[in-house]
Amino acid sequence: MAKASEQFRQSDVTLWGIVALVCGALAVFGANVSALLPQRIVAALHQPRLSGPTLEALRLQVADLRDESRKLRNDNDQLLSRFSIGEQAATETRRRVGALEVTVPKLVEALPDDAAIDRSSLTASIGTTESGDRFDAEGGSVVVRRTPMPGTTPSQPLPAPVDGIGDPASGFGVALGEAVGTEDAADYWDELTAKFGPLLIGMAPRLGDASDGSGTHLIAGPIGDAEEAQALCDRLAKVSIACQPMPYQGTELPSAGVESGEGG
Repeated sequence: MAKASEQFRQSDVTLWGIVALVCGALAVFGANVSALLPQRIVAALHQPRLSGPTLEALRLQVADLRDESRKLRNDNDQLLSRFSIGEQAATETRRRVGALEVTVPKLVEALPDDAAIDRSSLTASIGTTESGDRFDAEGGSVVVRRTPMPGTTPSQPLPAPVDGIGDPASGFGVALGEAVGTEDAADYWDELTAKFGPLLIGMAPRLGDASDGSGTHLIAGPIGDAEEAQALCDRLAKVSIACQPMPYQGTELPSAGVESGEGG
């Protein structure tokens, strides 16, 4: 039987010692290598073989969700723009309706009571048949009768316009603006009607002397009474137009006579 000293030699101990040191070094390196590698590589090393396509599909779905979110933001911006445009249009409509609510009563107030208006023409297009139109309906029939508006006069032609100066005492008028010459009166009247037409609806100009003797003025009329003439002067004074109530008399302008004939 061999002795122990003969079974283990110094070279064998050295070889196995080196092997043990290498194994220990590998163990220490393997325990700390995970802290040195990036997280993605570590996750990939621990990832099962069949879970790779699932992660790729999730990435694609996340990208699709981002695209849809971007489209939703764009649609939201477009809707906000349309809503803003709608609010601007509604504001403009309210402004115009408000202007009409203010202007229409003023036009009605400025219209003289004796203005030549054919009220029967307001309903001339609907006729005045007594029998009416009959329409069949469920369970019976419906008859529609059209009649003129209350307060209208019988349908008859308006009288022909009267040429000339007319009756000197035909009501009240208002002297407009400063003194004006005969040759410039027509142009001055056109300028006034272009600026303040709604206040002069139904009126015709005449050229006469102002009551204070300041010269020749344009006299617009006729107006029912002195109070209406003063009320019109108050409105014109707000827009810096000189105005004075006076009798509606004087010489009719040639151009005004043509317009009066067309209106008749």
